[in-house]
Amino acid sequence: MASIQPQDRDGFRVAIICALPREADAVTLLFDEFWDETSDPYGRADSDTNIYITGRIGQHNVVLAVLPGMGTNNATATAVNLRTSYRGLKLALIVGVCGGLPRIAGSDAFLGDVVVSRSVFQYDYTLEEITKGANKDLRTLLAVGETEFMRARLRKTAARYLKHLQQAAKKEKRRARYHYPGAEKDILYSPEYSHKHRHSCSVCTSDSYVFCEGAAKAPCTEVGCEPTKVLRREREEYLPEGADFIPEIFIGCVGSGNSVIESGLDRDQIAARHHLIAFEMEGAGVWDEIPTIVIKGICDYADSHKNKAWQDFAAATAASVAKAILGRYPASNVQQPLAPQNGMLLASSCGMKLTKDRATRYK
Repeated sequence: MASIQPQDRDGFRVAIICALPREADAVTLLFDEFWDETSDPYGRADSDTNIYITGRIGQHNVVLAVLPGMGTNNATATAVNLRTSYRGLKLALIVGVCGGLPRIAGSDAFLGDVVVSRSVFQYDYTLEEITKGANKDLRTLLAVGETEFMRARLRKTAARYLKHLQQAAKKEKRRARYHYPGAEKDILYSPEYSHKHRHSCSVCTSDSYVFCEGAAKAPCTEVGCEPTKVLRREREEYLPEGADFIPEIFIGCVGSGNSVIESGLDRDQIAARHHLIAFEMEGAGVWDEIPTIVIKGICDYADSHKNKAWQDFAAATAASVAKAILGRYPASNVQQPLAPQNGMLLASSCGMKLTKDRATRYK
């Protein structure tokens, strides 16, 4: 049963927070209705500087906020303002893109797959008490999602929403490229192999792990990254550009911090130490303000070989999984606001082992 339009801001229980405009653009394609089509009927608190989009996704009234910039500090400020204006919020979904581990719980993870936080670890701090677990209600929701049965349902539903998003984008003539970029563009290099100019740059050749700003903005083909350093991985099917891709969903501990991970070696060391499945930059900033689930599409492998070719598609898969998860979040659970989650978990409890059947990964 669809929700009716709230009379005021207290009628909203769910927020979606995006760090980038391209992430928010993907989310807006999955709104079923907008409450602010011609005007802003709800306003905001006097001290609030956020700008909001309001509407309905499935059975939930949702307020969407876009951060003024990336990072945990911007996320905290936005969440505080959001909580001030929308006092009844019970759930915040942080939806967007991230750097993922190439292998999670014994299975290969590919670009376009989606990670969901069971907890977050603030990796750019030195204290152990920074690994934060979801509150009781969200732990129950995520525990069900960890079953193979429910995860298969979520993947099937997310695949349907992804097609809807792609069709809506085409109809609205969006500039973003939400179709699958193709398996041939999903390239993973050895962890120790850095993205850099090989011969012509004094900065890039001065140190094995240092690269210049120009190299950071250039594709691997331009700087001369060697094809022999690419790691070959088995796939059920080698899908071409534009093919139907069903994203895998991984649930576990997500690393969150203000620094971007740009080294395959650092990625593997930090992830192994704290049992992480991905790296992003906003979750830890919202976690203590509003009960939170981080839902991010993998757009790169958290190494130096970054490019933006996968960002739109990863944002689309994340938005699709977010809507699928919201569909499993009962309306009866959104009647009374909850206190922010502030429970802590030891780092060793972040990881999870999934028994995964990837036979239905592609169709």
